[in-house]
Amino acid sequence: MNKILNAITCKEPKRLVKPVLWNALANLSNLLPFLCLTYIVDQIYEYFIHGTENSKSMWIAWGLMLVFFGLTWLLENIACKLTYQDGFMASADGRIKLAEHIRKLPLGFLTSRNAGEVGNTMMNDFSRTESAMTHILPQIISGVIMAILASVLLLAVDFRMGLATFAGFPAALLIMLGMRGLEQRLDTRLSKARVSQTGKIQEYLSGMRVIKSYNMQGSNFEKLRKACTDYRDACIKVESGIGPLNLVAATFLRSGLSLMTVTGVFLVAGGTLTVPTFALFLLVGTRVFDPLAVAIMNYSELMMCSMAGERICALLNEPEMTGNSDAPSEHEIRFEHVSFSYGGAETQEVLHDVSVRLESGTMTAIVGPSGSGKSTMLRLLARFYDPTSGKVLFGGFDERNIEPEKLMKHISMVFQDVYLFQDSIANNIRYGKEDATQEEIERAARLANCYDFIMRMPDGFETIIGEGGSTLSGGEKQRISIARAILKDAPIVLLDEATASLDPENETEIQQAISRLVQDRTVVVIAHRLKTIVGANAILVLNHGRIVEQGTHNQLLTQNGLYAKLWKLQTSTEGWKIN
Repeated sequence: MNKILNAITCKEPKRLVKPVLWNALANLSNLLPFLCLTYIVDQIYEYFIHGTENSKSMWIAWGLMLVFFGLTWLLENIACKLTYQDGFMASADGRIKLAEHIRKLPLGFLTSRNAGEVGNTMMNDFSRTESAMTHILPQIISGVIMAILASVLLLAVDFRMGLATFAGFPAALLIMLGMRGLEQRLDTRLSKARVSQTGKIQEYLSGMRVIKSYNMQGSNFEKLRKACTDYRDACIKVESGIGPLNLVAATFLRSGLSLMTVTGVFLVAGGTLTVPTFALFLLVGTRVFDPLAVAIMNYSELMMCSMAGERICALLNEPEMTGNSDAPSEHEIRFEHVSFSYGGAETQEVLHDVSVRLESGTMTAIVGPSGSGKSTMLRLLARFYDPTSGKVLFGGFDERNIEPEKLMKHISMVFQDVYLFQDSIANNIRYGKEDATQEEIERAARLANCYDFIMRMPDGFETIIGEGGSTLSGGEKQRISIARAILKDAPIVLLDEATASLDPENETEIQQAISRLVQDRTVVVIAHRLKTIVGANAILVLNHGRIVEQGTHNQLLTQNGLYAKLWKLQTSTEGWKIN
């Protein structure tokens, strides 16, 4: 049970102490009115059988019963409020904690996982643990506490009737415990089906432009249909597999009530049980079995919620990027025998034994054929990943020993594929510096050549843009990204093919903006168009994950190697046109 509670509360079972305590008090007070009612029944029985009357004590019992009903209402309200409050707080805090944890994981964690799987954990799995804390656990706890209190009371009053009342409980408990393996298998299938459905829905909506362009509605819709029907079948399988077993367990449990009634009739007829005592068992017994049956019915759902909690805990247990040192003020970068593969040491290496020095205050360009490892080298430099072997030194210090957030304060990045958030343009630029003033944002926008088009928008800098920047052109998004980097004012700038696939007007604007961004900084640029990096202090030529050439533009042309070949190919295709 401790494992289940740890899973549901994300290893914070102390959150349940107050709700459980108040639920216990509420359940205890729930029994008190029935004790008063039993006393009243006993007095009425004495009056009709023996003619004795004690009206004063009966009125006191009636008064106490009303007081206990009021007390029960108050305690249940407090327990309910604390239960919901703690459940919703735990869910919100858990999502925030997990989001912060994921931010500190290597980028490779997200690229190696299905986005739908992580999204399912953050949304659906937390919703299930939230449901467990606000509904399922309180019902189970109430049922169990009520059963314990009632069993103690009833066994103390009459051992024979107590045993008859709870005779079906052992069988119900065995069925519940035996369902664990089935629940695990069904929940695993259900979770996979849910992740698949979420992923297919995202893929279908995101790829709608391509689907329409190539008339692919049929095949893609069939994939979505299959994912939805698989999820439907998994849901049905869960209910049809677990539901009947729950009903059997509840039937065994309720059989105790029938057995207790029959036993009571025989004992009353035999003169060994009084009618008031029999009435007590009938009143308390009916009060106990309903919540206990609900607890049994909810047990299987609790098991599934605990598996959702285990998935959350598994994500929280993913090791964060290490490092607790400050980033040095020196910005020289060195790769020392760096090798890297995205799948770990067992898979093919993307970079192999790379050793190079990038001097502070210089511009270094990385070029090479597609798939040669250019972007990987930039990602290692920014410590989105750690090398499989070797090390990347930042100012003479191994980056793995530097706190990632402090390292990133020294680095600005401009990607080819820009992502903008569904927020105002001002806030999107402000990601470069959270406490930036409006004047600083506007200055960065001017330097990035995006001020004019921003001011032409309906609300200027407060204009809300679509998710991913969908309402802006590629060039406009790129310039806002450069404004971010200018605002950040980091000493190292990494450019990943920032001018690729742009029209001439946007390319000119962006080249001017980049020229302002990189002044007096250490710059590492991945170049798609070689003409843009002829003035670089050093050019690294990658091929199949190795540095095969390095030098200035002129030096590499005289070597007549891979760089010279790429240069000739680009210059020869400049006049290409569609015939």
